[in-house]
Amino acid sequence: MNDKSPCCDITVIHEELVETIRQSMPPEEELFNLAEFFKVFGDTTRIRILYALFQSEMCVCDIAHLLGMTQSAISHQLRVLKGANLVRYRKEGRVVYYSLDDDHIKAIFDQGYQHITERN
Repeated sequence: MNDKSPCCDITVIHEELVETIRQSMPPEEELFNLAEFFKVFGDTTRIRILYALFQSEMCVCDIAHLLGMTQSAISHQLRVLKGANLVRYRKEGRVVYYSLDDDHIKAIFDQGYQHITERN
């Protein structure tokens, strides 16, 4: 089996097409920010936390118990998710509850999950 991607046999530049796409591309900084955003989804623990938060807001203790992890490990991942504006929190007395920041998060997750499950 050949692992190489197929390539053109000749070099030809379709100038009009290239220029049209170049004009429509977002600024480099926005593409960088988008890549950084998607990197946050690249960790199984964070995905598991997000999935739990789809069901209900939860405190760190509950998430740690659910996932069989330490509160410290969960807190670290929640900081990453909060930094990416994927989760938010609210305090009730001495308990901090986390929830999804908005509905876009579930939509992104659902699209990715649908993509990988359709291929199997």
